[in-house]
Amino acid sequence: MIHQYKSNGYNIVMDINSGAIHVVDDVVYDIIELYEGHEKSEIMDMLASKYPKEDMEEAFEEIETLIKEESLFTEDIYKDYIIDFKKRKTVVKALCLHIAHDCNLACRYCFAEEGEYKGHRELMSAKVGKAALDFLVANSGNRHNLEVDFFGGEPTMNFGVVKEVVEYGRSLEEKHNKHFRFTLTTNGVLLNDEIMEFANKEMDNVVLSVDGRKEIHDYMRPTRNGKPSYDLIMPKFIRFAESRHQQKYYVRGTFTNRNLDFSKDVLHLADLGFEQISMEPVVGQPEEPYAIQEKDLPQIFDEYDRLAKEMIKREKAGKGFNFFHFMIDLTGGPCVAKRLSGCGSGTEYLAVTPWGDLYPCHQFVGEEKFLLGNVFDGIKRTDICDEFRSCNVYTKKKCKDCFARFYCSGGCPANSYNFHGTIDDSYDLSCDMERKRVECAIMIKAALADTEGEEE
Repeated sequence: MIHQYKSNGYNIVMDINSGAIHVVDDVVYDIIELYEGHEKSEIMDMLASKYPKEDMEEAFEEIETLIKEESLFTEDIYKDYIIDFKKRKTVVKALCLHIAHDCNLACRYCFAEEGEYKGHRELMSAKVGKAALDFLVANSGNRHNLEVDFFGGEPTMNFGVVKEVVEYGRSLEEKHNKHFRFTLTTNGVLLNDEIMEFANKEMDNVVLSVDGRKEIHDYMRPTRNGKPSYDLIMPKFIRFAESRHQQKYYVRGTFTNRNLDFSKDVLHLADLGFEQISMEPVVGQPEEPYAIQEKDLPQIFDEYDRLAKEMIKREKAGKGFNFFHFMIDLTGGPCVAKRLSGCGSGTEYLAVTPWGDLYPCHQFVGEEKFLLGNVFDGIKRTDICDEFRSCNVYTKKKCKDCFARFYCSGGCPANSYNFHGTIDDSYDLSCDMERKRVECAIMIKAALADTEGEEE
């Protein structure tokens, strides 16, 4: 199975199963398009008016060499692998601690309802936080590195407990041969020198929530009393990123139908000096005033193209930055299990509420049918875990013929559930955007590799 497309002057051919990427000339590109389903003589006749015979003969030799090298038209060898994966015992590797079901912003698109998650406002106690780490250690098998995200709501509203939980985690490491990698997500309202200093010492990663340009951010992310927040947080975010030497953090924004020109928001953040940037499309039901619609996709695709070209330009000028959705590893990347099964929600990755309940991930919190158990008594609904473990690119019909399936790993189960009532489907708009992002990411790789070749 292959996927081929043209982007920014490059003819790109992807071999889906092997992961091989080929940048080819026009004659090779056109022959590959016809290769399956036609004899060589047929193809030669079909393209005779377009290319000289000797050029086509040379192209066929090149294609046949790639086939022999198993980098073109390869077979899928992973179908049986997923059977073994499904039989594995659950090993929990990561927890999302809802340290605060409360927030000091009132973001218009917030799926967490300003931190309430279809419930009530509450802060996690140190007792629950420590029990969560005990649960993680007890259920992590031989896994050495364990991930813990401090999430909300707004985690800094409960910063004392954050500090206490981190201290407790450090006390467990040597005894159990574990290492906790902590992440803090914050909107920046309460960010101060103390929090920055602590985060720089203890947090492996920091996520800074900002939506880009001032007018966009202030409209979508006002304070609870309706005041703008951009000027309050931005100087602190800039200083925070610099204090971390532009590493081990990222600014994370959300674009809606209000800023379909979101490449301007990404570049605004880059111009402020941020080098690690994410800008996610909002996920919302069609009736929501901010929701992205199918009719918006052409403009969104144009924005991704525009952003990709600008990133190439800036990288060549020595002013490059990372954009999360264009970061793709063509030589290594995630292991096969990750490529097939996705983020690990419901099995390897769980969310913990302020009172200790366990859910498959933060986006399922409050959906009682997905309540797995709690940190004190462990997982009780193993059937739900089994359901998530069985969800992969081979069980989802929409993934079967999708060229991006080994990059997105089947998409987000929560989005699937929210739009289709099942975790074993896919959110179509998200799929369309992911395919475009993968194409852009690969084109960027091709363009930069082309530049390196010129320099040599």
